[in-house]
Amino acid sequence: MIVGYGRTSGAAQVAGLEAQERDLRAAGVERLFSEQVSALGVREALAAALDFVREGDVLVATKPDRLARSVADLLAIVGTLERKGVTLRILSMGGQAVDTSTPTGRLMLTMLGAVAAFERDLMLERQREGIAKAKAEGRYKGRAPTARRRLGEVLALRGENVGPAEIARRLGISRSSVHAMLRGASRRPDPGGGAT
Repeated sequence: MIVGYGRTSGAAQVAGLEAQERDLRAAGVERLFSEQVSALGVREALAAALDFVREGDVLVATKPDRLARSVADLLAIVGTLERKGVTLRILSMGGQAVDTSTPTGRLMLTMLGAVAAFERDLMLERQREGIAKAKAEGRYKGRAPTARRRLGEVLALRGENVGPAEIARRLGISRSSVHAMLRGASRRPDPGGGAT
């Protein structure tokens, strides 16, 4: 069976996830796992895909950075798949997929992962430099905490007996943010002011 995995970092990247899903289906994917979560977050759909695949299956992703958070993570995923007898295929090589069923494919995948990590490091370095410059010029205000702005929606969904994992999925925020908001809300004093 050909199994696909797609991921974007957040809910704002819906078009990116749809593009990945389209490319994966065009590559013959029969079962698709996808999610909107930071690479540093808990990747539940990836865990489910790795659990689902069986010997002889192929796991397909569009790019190495959609699958793994680092070269070490990529190699760990490849190791897990190899132990299960599953091949990994990455579509991002200009129309020619990288396939771990061959020694050349495994070498190319390692090189691709290293290049992706290098590009990410360069991007983060440029970002840090831009922030430092903006701070020096008094223009840097920092990032607004995006999840906290969703507190009302989180509480409303919780009031409808929706579980934290489903709230996180619906709102495109992490489960840890949902749990933190719910804990914070439960610690607030009773607006009625009276003890029960």
